[in-house]
Amino acid sequence: MTSGPLQGLKVIEMAGLGPAPFCAMMFADMGAEVVRIERPGSAGKLSEHDVTVRGRTIVELDLRQGDSAAKLLQMIAGADVLIEGFRPGVMERLGLGPQICHGVNPKLVFGRMTGWGQDGPLASTAGHDINYISLTGVLNAIGQTNGPPVMPLNLVGDFGGGGMLLAFGVLAACLEARQSGKGQIVDAAMTDGSALLSAMMWGFRSAGMWSNQRGSNLLDGGAPFYGVYECADGNYVGVGSIEPQFYAQLMQRCDVNDPQLLGLQRDTGSWPEQKLKLAAIFKAKTRDEWVERFADTDACVSPILDWDEAQVHPHNVARETFIDLGGVVQPAPAPKFSRTPGQAQSFTVKDFEQVFRAWTEITK
Repeated sequence: MTSGPLQGLKVIEMAGLGPAPFCAMMFADMGAEVVRIERPGSAGKLSEHDVTVRGRTIVELDLRQGDSAAKLLQMIAGADVLIEGFRPGVMERLGLGPQICHGVNPKLVFGRMTGWGQDGPLASTAGHDINYISLTGVLNAIGQTNGPPVMPLNLVGDFGGGGMLLAFGVLAACLEARQSGKGQIVDAAMTDGSALLSAMMWGFRSAGMWSNQRGSNLLDGGAPFYGVYECADGNYVGVGSIEPQFYAQLMQRCDVNDPQLLGLQRDTGSWPEQKLKLAAIFKAKTRDEWVERFADTDACVSPILDWDEAQVHPHNVARETFIDLGGVVQPAPAPKFSRTPGQAQSFTVKDFEQVFRAWTEITK
């Protein structure tokens, strides 16, 4: 049995990779009924290790053969949402473009996930997360002063600026459709999403508080009180002592009485020298020793954990941040709801005709 605040929402997902499946996973986690359409021979290759496929009913369908597209269109007639992550024009060539789908279901929310968007000079070209965050200025801002840009995995373009942006857009459109009785297209581009995630930095830039020189700003490792420091054992801590009262606690627990460090927190000209002094201090103790020293403070100092350590940290255990599903440790559904909690479930592979009959019968 599913649970969650999206129970009753019917979603059709066209199988793909990365951000669109992540969006569909979020819907499934929150109780939506998500049917994922796979190419013939693909469903059998999926495993419990495909975390972003959890919670779905998976069927295989060859949309280029016989009446398959027509049957899927019948299912779309009873859906609330359709999610696809193809290049622009692919769904239209399959005979399943927005105009046709809205012809059978005017209330349908048609969610489209691409890197470049449905229009623009690059819309039809290939790309990946690194390309999208490169073009929006985000990648250039991440890294050390004298080093190259550092890739933030594919979290900014694919998942934050992609899958989550699509989920937000689709839900917004679903709410509007309940009032207007009309669906619409949600054009979610990872370039738009990654740019949106950097909104605060654009505000800082306009105020003269952020430069193009990476590793020299408040939140990019330039500030000595907001950065990463190596410890005696080769592990690291993350320091985020931005507020003056938190900075004072940082200095106190580091046994610093140097007036230069105490009184020049916001003196950007002295930041490089301050960083060197703090680096030497943190290098003198192990990570766990620093964790113990800062345990009862608001200095905002945390151990930097690896994947194995993160899943057993007491706070994450208490919050049930990670779960074991089918023998695979993975993030739990989020956010948490007080009355209608989400639930992660394994995917199930079913025969298309069986799902088609059940879906269309319910629709009738």
